[in-house]
Amino acid sequence: MKIEYKFSFAVYLWGIITGVISGVLAYYNRSAWIIGFLLYLIIDKFVMALIKELPPDVPDERAILRKAFWGWLLFWLYFTMLSYSVAINFQPVCYSNQSLLYKLVHNGTAKIKCVFNATLSG
Repeated sequence: MKIEYKFSFAVYLWGIITGVISGVLAYYNRSAWIIGFLLYLIIDKFVMALIKELPPDVPDERAILRKAFWGWLLFWLYFTMLSYSVAINFQPVCYSNQSLLYKLVHNGTAKIKCVFNATLSG
């Protein structure tokens, strides 16, 4: 496998790990997601532990933080929201009987139950 692919895989894997950590910790304390975000700062250690060498477009270990930011951020954000939603047992709320979610739930094509709430809180 090419070193560029290994580098990307390591970055995405670290995004998944830190995202799950953030989401689970946020279940217990709302501001705990910051811990997962701060784990980004040790991404260079994680990447070097997995791949042992750097791709040609990353000159040294200090450049890993800059090169890996967007790939890591998107995986971290997705898995933070996913693990938090699973942890809190998220239940969607239908605010209107004209919404697509309401129609899917009452049509029988959705596998979830929707709590119907016609009042909007200001």
